[in-house]
Amino acid sequence: MTPISFRLMRALCSGLAAGLVLAACNPGAQTPRLASDQTLNFPILNDFSTLDPSMVNAEADWQIAQNLFNGLVKYSNDLRIVPDIALAMPVVSADGLTYTFTLRHEVTFSNGDKVTSKDVLYSWNRAVAMQGGNASNLAAIAGYAAVSNNQATGAALETLLEKSDPSVTMTGLSAPDAYTVKVQLSSSAGWFLPALAVHGSSGMLVDQNVVKNDFDNWWAKPATLVGTGAFKMTARTSQSADFQAVPNWWGSPRPTLTKVHLDIVLDASSAIAAYEQGTYDVYGYGGYSSAPVDDIRRIQATKSEKAQVLLHPKMQTTWVSFNLVSDVKRPAQGPFTMDGGQTSHDIRLAFALAIDKTKLAADICHNISCWPATGGLITKGLMGYLGDGNDPLGAFDATHAKALLAKADPDGSKTKGLSYAYDSGSQLNKDVAMFLQDQWLTNLGVKVEVKPYDLTQYIPSRLKGAYVLARDDWQADYNHPQDWFDNRWGKLVGCPDANCTSGYDTVAYDTLLAKADAESSFLGLADYVDLHHQLIDDVAYIPLYYSVGAFLIKPYVSGAGTNNFFDFPWNQTQILYH
Repeated sequence: MTPISFRLMRALCSGLAAGLVLAACNPGAQTPRLASDQTLNFPILNDFSTLDPSMVNAEADWQIAQNLFNGLVKYSNDLRIVPDIALAMPVVSADGLTYTFTLRHEVTFSNGDKVTSKDVLYSWNRAVAMQGGNASNLAAIAGYAAVSNNQATGAALETLLEKSDPSVTMTGLSAPDAYTVKVQLSSSAGWFLPALAVHGSSGMLVDQNVVKNDFDNWWAKPATLVGTGAFKMTARTSQSADFQAVPNWWGSPRPTLTKVHLDIVLDASSAIAAYEQGTYDVYGYGGYSSAPVDDIRRIQATKSEKAQVLLHPKMQTTWVSFNLVSDVKRPAQGPFTMDGGQTSHDIRLAFALAIDKTKLAADICHNISCWPATGGLITKGLMGYLGDGNDPLGAFDATHAKALLAKADPDGSKTKGLSYAYDSGSQLNKDVAMFLQDQWLTNLGVKVEVKPYDLTQYIPSRLKGAYVLARDDWQADYNHPQDWFDNRWGKLVGCPDANCTSGYDTVAYDTLLAKADAESSFLGLADYVDLHHQLIDDVAYIPLYYSVGAFLIKPYVSGAGTNNFFDFPWNQTQILYH
């Protein structure tokens, strides 16, 4: 090859679009052979309730919506925050209060409307004013509280938004020009970008030109479901929905899939059987990864299918809460309250160490629907996870547990007549309750009565401290420890009377939490780890398990997968020849 032709070849190779593979540039590489039909088929177990980013709340909604809408930033598949509609990551002021975003100029909605900073202001103000399930993801912006208290709805709200009425306009949100958005926070918040980046949720952009004509139901019809995403809806019935790739989409990578077809199949086992028969390419997508354990065990035992099973922890951790407060506002006093000093501390620790978390996950979940929580409260895979085996409360030591209890409660009077409360909404909750009862009896000699309650009674009573021992959990709203530590402990949620189900609150915790929340994600992480260890040292909980999603993916589906939060986007998927 002459020098000129070599340089020409190198220039051609370096100029190829991202994602393409050319054997001439990489002699060892081969271009995958694609199927002629680029349609991805999968079942969902219920129809989505809404695809309006302002109102999505259920995972099943935003798993679909993430393919139809974009925000200024997003999560990559490995849960890093990267630019999306923004040209680059925002410029952040030295005090952490001002974020300046520069938008890409080429972004359009699927109907061809150009995206400008005006769309950002409209979409975010609308989301806060409507107060859907994830509106609080924007709570760091100055003026959030005032707009969230607005009472207007529907057409009346649209009229106020069109006029930029102060009642529905966050003071911290402005657009210096058509492609610049400036965000002023009410206080420094390292969690702002992680909350903003949640796919398919309140930070996503909608087209006012379309929304204003049918404010509440524009999303329900294919003709008016307009977004910036790589796909748009083309058909929807009570039994199915179809989406197709947006021609000449502005983003990257451009979709290889031309169509995505969803069937609404109400029975999970039937959907899995159809997957095995070749009707579907993927099972577990669309927010329905809670597969029947027996089906997954059967497939794991089938030589030709076991490699198709993907298990991945999701967003939820389950633990046991103690009532840690002894006052008239929390009627369930018990032996676990923090004012009981070292004696109560040792009783709590005994109850924690008496539970074999590994056995729980194996016996109850068969290590499919859950994994043992040995790395702290924050689910494995999320920011702030302490690491496998790094939570001392996740250990099992029956001998030490029994010795602690014998010293703290030698005659058994303190732990007599205890009960464990749980919501009766699932068989899993019942099975776990019975397991805990057996573990405490076997390993401590303490009989604990298990009491199921209807969810409508259980939640309010738990929040009021009506239970000495109770099932507790948290499902992350975004990938940042603040979402956990602000919402379950400390004065920021008004312990002991708000979401703080145990009543836990100390000056040391509140002080460090305020510091951590104000720092950048990187700097604050160490403080959140210290907060976690405060809870561990005080024995504020008994970790049980991390919820796990089960997915089935055919070998010919390239680019499919999941992380804790979302299915990998459709525009990254290809159907290989098979």
